[in-house]
Amino acid sequence: MFFQHFIPVRILFGEGSLKRIARESLPGSKALIVTGGSSTTKLGYIDRLQELLQKNRAHVESIVYRDVMPNPTLRNVEKCAALARKHNCDFLIALGGGSSIDTAKAAALLLANGGELWDYAPGGTGGCETIPNKPLPVIAIPTTAGTGSEADPWMVVTNEKTSEKIGLGNSKTFPVLSIVDPELMYSVPPQLAAFQGFDAFFHAVEGYLSVTANPVSDLYALKSIALIGDNLKAAVAPEPNPEAVAQVALASTLSGLVEAASSCTSHHAMEHALSALHPRLPHGAGLIMLSMAYFRHFAPLCPERFSDMAKAMRADTADGPAGFLSALEKLQEACGVAGLKMSDYGITPQRFGEYADNAMETGRMLFACDRTPLEREDVIAIYEQSYRQH
Repeated sequence: MFFQHFIPVRILFGEGSLKRIARESLPGSKALIVTGGSSTTKLGYIDRLQELLQKNRAHVESIVYRDVMPNPTLRNVEKCAALARKHNCDFLIALGGGSSIDTAKAAALLLANGGELWDYAPGGTGGCETIPNKPLPVIAIPTTAGTGSEADPWMVVTNEKTSEKIGLGNSKTFPVLSIVDPELMYSVPPQLAAFQGFDAFFHAVEGYLSVTANPVSDLYALKSIALIGDNLKAAVAPEPNPEAVAQVALASTLSGLVEAASSCTSHHAMEHALSALHPRLPHGAGLIMLSMAYFRHFAPLCPERFSDMAKAMRADTADGPAGFLSALEKLQEACGVAGLKMSDYGITPQRFGEYADNAMETGRMLFACDRTPLEREDVIAIYEQSYRQH
C-alpha cells in the first residue's frame, strides 16, 4: 500500500465563523472580493465582510468583483484578474458558491504567472504547462454547500471559444484559509441547494470509486456520503433545518477533502461536456441526470465499494450494488430532483457523439481514474439511457 496526503488549507468551520476573519492574520493588505449573482449583495454578506476586514488589525482595504458567471469562463477570469491588477490587490477572497471560488483561484493563478489560463489546462486544446509560480493567496468563504472547492486545489473553467470545460490545479493552488459558516447558506433556494448537495455527494462517491482512492480519502468519502444521505432532504426543504444545513455544509467540505486526496471520475467529465455546450445547465443538475445510468454501469465492476456506500446511506439492502442505486434514487425523489429533463436544457440525442468526444478529450485525466475504462460507445450509451430517463 502506498499513498501521499497533502492538504495545506486551514479551515474554520461553524455557525458564525465569518466574524473570525476580523481576528485572523490575513495574507495581505488589500483584497479583491470575488462574488457573483445578487444574493451576496442583497443579504448583506459583502458589507459584513468588508466591515470585518476593516476591523482586522491590519485594516484591510477591499474592492469587489461582482461578475462571476455560474459556469466561469476564460473571459470571466481575465476580467477578474485585470481588476485585481488595476487596484494592486495582493490577495483574493472568494465569497459565494463554487464558481466564485474557482474564479478567484484562476485569477490568482494568472496574476502570479502571466500568460493565459488555458496554457495550464491539462486536456483538450489546453497547453498542459506546469504552473511555475505560487498564485496570489486566496481565502474561500462558501455561501453554498456543494463544490467543496474551499478544501481542494481545483478550479473548473470553460473556454467559451472552444466549448471546453476543464479542471486544473496543483499543490500550489489550495486556498490558504477557508471559512465555512453554515449561516451563510440558510437562504439558498431549495432546488439550487439540492443541485449543490448532490454535487458534493457525487464528489464523495466518485472519489470512493476512483482508482486513486486511499484509506484517508475513503474515510472522508464515506462520512460525506452518510451525512448527505441523512440530512439533504431536511436541508433543502422550503424551510430548511439549520442543523441539517450545517451537516450538509460539513459533508461538502469533506467531499472537497476527498477531491484533494483522491479524484473525481468520468462522471464529472461527462457532465462538463454537457454544461460546456449548454451553459444554462447547472452542474449539479447535469450530474443528477447522468447518475443512475452511470453508476448502474459501474456497480457490477466493484460491488464491494457499492455495498460500503449503501451501508453509509442506511440502504434497505446493503448487501450489494442494488442497495446503493435504490438509495440514490430515493434520495433524488425525496429532494425533488428526480424529474429533471435533459431536453429542457437543449440536450439532444443527435449530439451524443459530440458530447462523448468532448468529454473524453477534455476530461481524459478523469477517465483515467475509472476502475474499468469506458469506451466511446459506453459513454454514448450512458448519455442515451440518461436521456430516456430524463
